[in-house]
Amino acid sequence: MDGISESAVSAARDLRVMFSRLRRQLRSVATGGGLTPSQTAVLTRLWKDGSSSTSALAAAEQVRPQSMAAIVTALDQHGLIKRAADPDDGRRQVISLTAAGRRRAESDRQVREEWLARAMQERYSERERRVINDALSLLMRLTD
Repeated sequence: MDGISESAVSAARDLRVMFSRLRRQLRSVATGGGLTPSQTAVLTRLWKDGSSSTSALAAAEQVRPQSMAAIVTALDQHGLIKRAADPDDGRRQVISLTAAGRRRAESDRQVREEWLARAMQERYSERERRVINDALSLLMRLTD
């Protein structure tokens, strides 16, 4: 990579790998109660982003529309989503969370947050956690 320091390339690679592993771990912590990781991801997306169409969910989750249709059907069978006709296009459906779906998504978020906080408490000293917080504030610049 021309013009990019070896340390930047190494940091980028290691950071990407670490975030991928952390994301998988967090998904596995929250997955339970009969939902697959894909179903949990869609439930979380609807909770964070609000109502959506099946095609928009498929694009956001980077899966085929047929795969998303199966995920949405499973969430519907669990009573976690509801479907309504799109007021702008009657051929499409708008998918949103039911009250049970919201509770489930909030519970999953809380479980993931608690797992991560507990792991940080158990595996790092106070000084190490301060270093992590300092590094995170630097990394926030990537998304600002």
